[in-house]
Amino acid sequence: MKNKSISNVEKNLMTEGSIWKTILLFSIPLIFGNLLQQTYNTIDSMIVGNFVGSNALAAVGSSTALINLLISFAQGIAVGCGIIVSQAMGSLNKKDVKVSVHTSIAISIVLGLLISLLGYIFAPWLLEKMDTPKEVMGESIKYLRIFSLGLVFNIIYNMEAGILNAVGNSKRSLLYLAIASFINVILDFLFIKSFGMGVRGAAIATNISQGISALLALLFLMRVKEIYKVRLLKIKIHKDMAVRIIKVGIPTAIQNTVISISNAIMQSSVNIFGPLPMAGFGAFMKVDGFNILPVLSLSMAITTFAGQNYGAGKIDRVKKGMLTTLIMSIVYTIITGSLLYKFAPNTIGLFTKETKVIEAGVLATRFFCPFYFLLAIMHSLAGSVRATGKTVPPMIILLLSLCLFRMLAVKFFIPYHNTIENVYMLYPISWVIGAVLMVSYTFKANWIKKDK
Repeated sequence: MKNKSISNVEKNLMTEGSIWKTILLFSIPLIFGNLLQQTYNTIDSMIVGNFVGSNALAAVGSSTALINLLISFAQGIAVGCGIIVSQAMGSLNKKDVKVSVHTSIAISIVLGLLISLLGYIFAPWLLEKMDTPKEVMGESIKYLRIFSLGLVFNIIYNMEAGILNAVGNSKRSLLYLAIASFINVILDFLFIKSFGMGVRGAAIATNISQGISALLALLFLMRVKEIYKVRLLKIKIHKDMAVRIIKVGIPTAIQNTVISISNAIMQSSVNIFGPLPMAGFGAFMKVDGFNILPVLSLSMAITTFAGQNYGAGKIDRVKKGMLTTLIMSIVYTIITGSLLYKFAPNTIGLFTKETKVIEAGVLATRFFCPFYFLLAIMHSLAGSVRATGKTVPPMIILLLSLCLFRMLAVKFFIPYHNTIENVYMLYPISWVIGAVLMVSYTFKANWIKKDK
């Protein structure tokens, strides 16, 4: 007789049934979860911009690139954990599921504490290196330091959510994000509008909400009866499993970190134009999330889908899932990109009433939105390839396009053609390079072959 916990787990597996329905139903909670997270980040900025001012909005915007830099390495390791867990689930390897889950959480605690400490200590230095204007430096340091203290909760929650997604339970991560989003918005109004705490209030509100989501996810993982149940006393780093996770996760971690450095350099290229363009770009980046995050959610979905099917030896199903996700992502970006392009003044105007800030945000929208389908191509294909454990090729491709090209352009082109339009144009050009390289690798290389 089949083990009851194994039987229950099989209900959440993606190795049978309609491919497009399976991917869509699994990705919907991921999409809504990411959009909820983006919503409370956006409302955060809207409240700061409207109740504190454009300098405070610029401070939050300039810190965002650095926050992404600080957590990017841990997110890459989380991808590695998710791949190992999903493959273990697909092959119904009970021991590997248990060991990988407990090792993943232990890794997230260690990384979270380390990154929080580094963020707090190096906040002034990082902001200075990004050419943050003096007018907003004080507020930026204040915001980034307080936010850094809560990064440990962010990293632990992302690992917990990755585990839930890997086992096919994306609805739970949506629920906890919804609760966190609601709490964050309420605390934003309370701390910023009622108590006048400014950017400090925004950072504290986010930290509290992320701490609650991390706790709720952990409590659920401790209560479940499935094979991925978490037991506090068993949370430790198992050496052999950690090596497997790191082997798969390090390439993505390096990729995320270097791309985040590239984005920070791009942010510094915007910062030199002053607080108003800086605030406008920061507002746009919040709107930008509503376009790109669903694409990243679909990429996460295909990584789980392909990982489980790869673990089960169903290679043809992996290929069909990849093409299905690619089509879904492209259609989504064309629709949302068109809407954001058309209504750019209205959306940026939600953050501030200052004309120059709105103009800067609209300009960024016009440069970015028509080309989002290229990101859909890159991330859908990269997510599929990573699921098989081959994380190095996507890393190399994304580093060449999103990092090396941009950094060379900032060093050798922008100093001689220093306009904000030229800075913005570097983004879509880098996406073209990445999409071409990713398509070439995916449809020509023998990455899908199952290792014996």
